[in-house]
Amino acid sequence: MKALVKHHRGYGAELQSVNIPKIKEDEVLIKVKATSICGTDVHIYAWDGWSQGRVNPPYVFGHEFSGEVVEIGSKVTSVKTGDYVSAETHIVCGTCPQCLTGQYHICKNTQIIGVDTQGCFAEYVALPAGNLWKNPKDMPYDVASIQEPMGNAVHTVLAGDVVGKTVAVIGCGPIGILAVGVAKAAGAAGVIAIDVNDYRLQLAKQMGAATLVNSKHDDPLQVVENLAGGNGVDVVCEMSGHPTAINKGFKMVTNGGRVSILSLPVKPVEINITDDIVFKGITVQGITGRQMFKTWQQVSSLLASGQVDVRPVITHHLPLEEFEKGFDLMIKGACGKVVLQP
Repeated sequence: MKALVKHHRGYGAELQSVNIPKIKEDEVLIKVKATSICGTDVHIYAWDGWSQGRVNPPYVFGHEFSGEVVEIGSKVTSVKTGDYVSAETHIVCGTCPQCLTGQYHICKNTQIIGVDTQGCFAEYVALPAGNLWKNPKDMPYDVASIQEPMGNAVHTVLAGDVVGKTVAVIGCGPIGILAVGVAKAAGAAGVIAIDVNDYRLQLAKQMGAATLVNSKHDDPLQVVENLAGGNGVDVVCEMSGHPTAINKGFKMVTNGGRVSILSLPVKPVEINITDDIVFKGITVQGITGRQMFKTWQQVSSLLASGQVDVRPVITHHLPLEEFEKGFDLMIKGACGKVVLQP
């Protein structure tokens, strides 16, 4: 099969012909119909400090996809050939204290598909049956392929109450843009989208942001001050990972509010814990992955009901052979979600 391989410990990737995976008794072979590029894939492609310490080339990377089951292992009963599926990308151990108390999303022994294992930038991928999520037959493959990152957005936004609250989304990469749509659908009184990229801010507007702030030109704290009459926003969803943006997020949240952090800063961030956390009495949450499988049910229902329309976020469709164009778009921030088709 053709596959996109992280072929060396350096920049880029290479399209290669590799063997179709052999499945184990508890695994399923899936023909990939659509796969989308994630920020994590960009880290691996660009070979930054995080990826240098985490992944071990050569291997097939990629973890967001949708496809059709074409073969099942001897012990698989949860899916059958012909089923349309996507996958929860965290493979968990099932035996650590977190798993034993139902907190699978924070399993201490998590392996991530396409990071720690063979991934889905290929014509076929083999995965444990327990990680699969069945998709409706009428769900377009490109939409189905971005349920995993949408799950990040849903988990972040719905980690607390947003009904009738003001929500600031800091960082309008694809997940941040999706978070805008989720917050709007969940009943937020108003959503403020903050970024330095006008193209992506316009996508956030299409997803329901009432206020756009380009922090290159305007101070987000001043904008929030004017909008909220000095009271701040109720919820901050931090998606940028930028130290300055993170600090401003803590300063703009109201007393008793919530800051949910999905972003992954590449170095330690200095926070004024006394004034911006303790004296404010706020809740600070680290968000990782998706709650398994509560978040998947929420994502599926939001899409099926039409409460969230993700089509504005999917800005590019490319054949797998044009992966370089797709990664260039992601690196430049000149896209929403880029979907590759093997």
